[in-house]
Amino acid sequence: MIWKEILIRYGELSTKGRNKMDFIRRLRENIRHAFADLGHLHIRTERDRMFIAIQDQAQMDVLLNGLPKIFGIQSFSPVAACDKDIEAMKSLAITIMDTFKHEQLTFKVEVKRTDKTFPLDSHAIQREIGGHVLPQYQNLSVKVKKPDVELRVEVRHDATYMMAQVIPGAGGMPVGSNGKSLLMLSGGIDSPVAGYLMMKRGVRLEAIHFFSPPYTSQNSLEKVKVLANELTKFGANIRLHVIPFTEIQVLIKEKVPSNVSMTTTRRMMLKVADKVREEIDALAIVTGESLGQVASQTLESLTAINAVTNTPILRPLISTDKLEIIEIAEKIGTYETSIQPFEDCCTIFTPASPKTKPKLEKVEHYESFSEFDELIDRAVKNREVYIFPKKEQPADKFADLL
Repeated sequence: MIWKEILIRYGELSTKGRNKMDFIRRLRENIRHAFADLGHLHIRTERDRMFIAIQDQAQMDVLLNGLPKIFGIQSFSPVAACDKDIEAMKSLAITIMDTFKHEQLTFKVEVKRTDKTFPLDSHAIQREIGGHVLPQYQNLSVKVKKPDVELRVEVRHDATYMMAQVIPGAGGMPVGSNGKSLLMLSGGIDSPVAGYLMMKRGVRLEAIHFFSPPYTSQNSLEKVKVLANELTKFGANIRLHVIPFTEIQVLIKEKVPSNVSMTTTRRMMLKVADKVREEIDALAIVTGESLGQVASQTLESLTAINAVTNTPILRPLISTDKLEIIEIAEKIGTYETSIQPFEDCCTIFTPASPKTKPKLEKVEHYESFSEFDELIDRAVKNREVYIFPKKEQPADKFADLL
């Protein structure tokens, strides 16, 4: 196998100051966590790049498939190695450039000679390798500035290293580098996308879902579990808190006028979420709300809903239209699950004509005739918690003997 290591470029992390190494350490630990099934990875970190040592092709394939999903990586490149011999270097260059033989491309050779004892200087190495590669491929032409492919050669003290492929990463910040928040995960299209965008900014997530049986089915809950599990692809475990919400929702239907019942429902959800947030030491609550998308997401509605808490409410989709949200959902793999036709508690008891500009004082007046606090405390206490991703349980080889 020619591949020796994978070089990882940090991108945005490179702009950090004194605490830069903290972000790099977080990225390294997230990579170890995401590929825990591969065993211990040998990772070497530097201020501007990171290297993962490669043991075999199977390990290489797993890393190439998974690294594009890890936030904090701007791009990465497979790195091959050979002896510090010009003929071996020419042979390796041909092996690498074979990847690009099927399309018309421009290229150049870039050389860094760390080992100054190597008999050829950088310009001589460029001429030797470039002069050997170019005649072999009719589809290649030389371009010095911004070529399609840059064959990079580094002569180090132990060996010669080469790379040509630059694979885009997910960008953003390492998950966990910007604290923890609680995601309100409904099961629709928007909230998983909101969670993804916050993870991209380095926020570690736990999720909360409101479950109202028998009005919502077990299928709707399973859909949310799948969505929570999908979000773990981006480098972190997620705990899902499932709140029994039927009692609260039925009381709202009975005691609050239907045209403001959705506003009260959202307010009670936010009160519950805030109690869970406090218990898990999260710093903020994340929602998938987009301004003006539905009646409960007008500026007046959001103001009335927000009034129940002083906790920061993060709304990464607030200025995003539905088509943009769908595009992201398709890209991250949550769209097909989100559109499965199982109702959640946000869609049951939906009034025919909900108020788009509810008055806070009126909403508080209607709510004052019911004792919600006791029900909220009970719902928080009786919640169920699931951890994702789920680990496969090994088969019990003695099960048939029991």
